Amino acid sequence: MGALDLLAERVRDLDAIGGDDVPSPCVSICRMNPQTELCEGCLRTLDEIAAWGRMDDATRREVWVAIGQRLAKEHHQP
Repeated sequence: MGALDLLAERVRDLDAIGGDDVPSPCVSICRMNPQTELCEGCLRTLDEIAAWGRMDDATRREVWVAIGQRLAKEHHQP
């Protein structure tokens, strides 16, 4: 299973997780893509990565929604 497949699975699993302790999207592949300015492992921006520890759960869920949208866009590109 590739990193993006793992991330997609975790996006789907997040819907089943309620309450506190929204997990980090990090998959330990920490490499920034200079074209997209997104981490190649978790599809977060540097700002999202840097702020993660200070985010409340609602904001973390918003980041996960953005990751899901980025994944959908990634899978629809040739």
